[in-house]
Amino acid sequence: MSAVSEPEIPTRFHVETLGCPKNAVDSDKLTAALLADGLEPATSPEEAELVVVNTCAFVEAARQESIDAALALADARKPGAKLVVTGCMAERYGAELAAALPEADAVVGFGGEGALAEVVLKRKPTGVRDLLELPRAAPSAPWAYVKIAEGCDRACAFCAIPSFRGKQRSRSPESIEAEARSLVEQGAAELVLVAQDLAWYGRDTGEPGALAPLLRRLDALAAEGLARIRLLYLYPSEVRDPLVSTMLELSTVAPYFDLSLQHASAPLLRRMKRWGSGDRFGEIITAIRAREPDAAFRSSFIVGFPGETEREHDELLSFVAEVELDWAGFFPFSREDGTPAAAMDGAIPDEVMHERLRECGEVQDSITRAARDALVGADVNVLVDGTDEETGEPVGRTHREAPEIDGVVRITDAFARPGAQVRARVTSACGPDLVAKPA
Repeated sequence: MSAVSEPEIPTRFHVETLGCPKNAVDSDKLTAALLADGLEPATSPEEAELVVVNTCAFVEAARQESIDAALALADARKPGAKLVVTGCMAERYGAELAAALPEADAVVGFGGEGALAEVVLKRKPTGVRDLLELPRAAPSAPWAYVKIAEGCDRACAFCAIPSFRGKQRSRSPESIEAEARSLVEQGAAELVLVAQDLAWYGRDTGEPGALAPLLRRLDALAAEGLARIRLLYLYPSEVRDPLVSTMLELSTVAPYFDLSLQHASAPLLRRMKRWGSGDRFGEIITAIRAREPDAAFRSSFIVGFPGETEREHDELLSFVAEVELDWAGFFPFSREDGTPAAAMDGAIPDEVMHERLRECGEVQDSITRAARDALVGADVNVLVDGTDEETGEPVGRTHREAPEIDGVVRITDAFARPGAQVRARVTSACGPDLVAKPA
């Protein structure tokens, strides 16, 4: 009598994600691909036979964080486990990264991410997979990022993304709607739309201005449980009607404007190969506030771009103080190989750059505090994300707070399940966070 062989135990995997929300979407789809190939998620990286690091290559600090994470996981993995480095660094540096990081068993670019089991573990063949169109695993929170396009057609002087993410490639509205519906059916009450250039969605397919019709299409999912749609990364020149009118008209779309401004000095923006000026940006923000006083605004700015003068820095400080954005991030210029800015004269000394960063932060911190303090006593609609680990009380966000980026709202003396909406009255502000009670 022949021995009965034990059934094969699927290999366990762990995915570590670095970088932006767009990378988080890639990791979700990579996870779904591994699950489809018969692998199982490990409870920790130390228990996995396959450890994947999805890296970020946007700036030097992000690259160093990715390398550090890869090295830490290489040390923590169990004997025989395979370490795979993928994502932006793998795509951008490829063989160079593989030579510099011998701890990795494989360096896999975007083309192989959807078939890691085949590429690394020699599992069953899966064929070519486009990561952008792969299905998603169930969301782990009552919100989820949805990537509606890949790549970028702009040529900002400081940015290397087009060199490794490629030209813009918009998904079809049907594909996006199908993914959105699946996420809502699995518990997502908020969908956060992301792309390298969100507002240019559809331009590459001959349909400029396609974002507004897409929002109307997704708005129909409100009948299936979708409560909120949020947009991240809007290039300012495209923040106009019909997009703005559509955002303000649809009840599901959060009046949250994440504008990619980068600076306020018109001459410096020209050197960055960017559109706009402080005056133009101020006009956009003022016009939206006139139509929707509760609109929230976020932006990010580069400090220390080559040639930035003290006058231009002061212009940025004045702009930040005048427009009073709800949220803003300030980042030191990072010299990226292959970009026009890498060869520019007029480098700003590190000590000057960090002093300017400190000054920008001080101005914005006081504005954000004042904006949060002004909400005390107001009634707000909170979408519950989960519960506080210590108190067990609900924690969520209004339309003013994007997940993982901005502050949160803590609701006292209440119980609410994740995904529920609670009408609450703000009782206090603690830095970027609010405390509220059911209204």
